[in-house]
Amino acid sequence: MNPSQLQLDPLSAQQALTLPGCWLIDVREAHELARAGFDLPNVINLPLSQLQQRHAELPRNADLILACAAGGRSMQALQFLLHQGHTKVRNLAGGIGAWSSHGLPVRRS
Repeated sequence: MNPSQLQLDPLSAQQALTLPGCWLIDVREAHELARAGFDLPNVINLPLSQLQQRHAELPRNADLILACAAGGRSMQALQFLLHQGHTKVRNLAGGIGAWSSHGLPVRRS
C-alpha cells in the first residue's frame, strides 16, 4: 500500500472519528498525555513502548487512527499493527500538534 494512503490529515481524521467503530490510538507516553490529550470519547491510550505486549487489546475489526506528537511514532505503530494483521489502520499526519493547530479539541492539564 502507498504510504500516503495510510495518512489522514487532522480534518479527515476528525470526520472519520465521528463514525461508529472508529478509534484514535494515542501512542504517546504518560508524561506527554499529562500535558495535553485528544479531547474525544473514542481514544485509547497505548504507549508505543507497550504496543508489542498489549496490541491484542485493540479492536481487531475497528478503524484505527494512530497518533503521537508529530506522526513519527504513530507511523511506527501503524507498521507494527499492519504486520500483526490489522488492515484498517491510518496515521494522523502531524500528530496532536497538527490536530491542535487546526483548532480541534484538545484537553490540557
